[in-house]
Amino acid sequence: MSRLPSPEVLRYTAFSADPEGGNPAGVVLDATGLDDAAMLAVAAGLGYSESAFLTAPDGRGGYTIRYFSPRAEVPFCGHATVATAIALAERDGPGDLVFTTRAGTVPVTVTREGGELRATLTSVEPHVEDIAPDDLAEALAALDWQAADLDPALPPRIAYAGARHLVLAAATRERLADLDYDFARLEALMRLLDLTTLQLVRRASETVFHVRDPFPVGGVVEDPATGAAAAAFGAYARERGIVPDDAVMTLHQGADLGRPGTLTVELRPGDARIRVSGTGTRIA
Repeated sequence: MSRLPSPEVLRYTAFSADPEGGNPAGVVLDATGLDDAAMLAVAAGLGYSESAFLTAPDGRGGYTIRYFSPRAEVPFCGHATVATAIALAERDGPGDLVFTTRAGTVPVTVTREGGELRATLTSVEPHVEDIAPDDLAEALAALDWQAADLDPALPPRIAYAGARHLVLAAATRERLADLDYDFARLEALMRLLDLTTLQLVRRASETVFHVRDPFPVGGVVEDPATGAAAAAFGAYARERGIVPDDAVMTLHQGADLGRPGTLTVELRPGDARIRVSGTGTRIA
């Protein structure tokens, strides 16, 4: 019986220059020959919220990339995209990359700023949709939140920029910090609605937000820094008109988990796509 190759698995964190911050991801720069089961096994063995697997390099910065949580493949993952881009930049130098994902084509640019590498991804075309009242009620029940716990200025919506996320805005920072939800109940609803995470947010100022992302469908209680959800939230913020159409937003995530990270979300007039950027570093 033939054996599948044993890949080199790198470990990087995204959205922090500190290995103890941000969101860890497994990165396999050459997944040629790995089948789905092998990639899933690597992701499950690492236990990170997602791991990224590259194949089919075109010699011009283009790659096919796939993402696996410990439980299943996901169509797009922002933090693993940033981690992979920074890993490639450490190997090949900063520059422009193009990742072909299940969700579509995602350009990424890596620059060096003050000795740190920073990756900026450009999302696929986003959209925002309503959530049915019964589904919202079930989400709140699974979270053990009340309707009064929501900020009425930021109404619930489902937002997409490569993956689907339910945006719920907390009325207070204390409500956001106190996260203790029914894992199985929330997972069941998220599977029904094809959600990747819940993007729980608390507005700190006009363009600064604190965010948290439950991720039970991936087998993870909470994602420490979520680039795909940040892109979706950028689309939500523009659609709701809560920031200017040329805004640069700062999202702070992971502090409640002891893994603080910072995500920068940029909107550009005349371009529906969302740009999400952050630093990253290798985990020894």
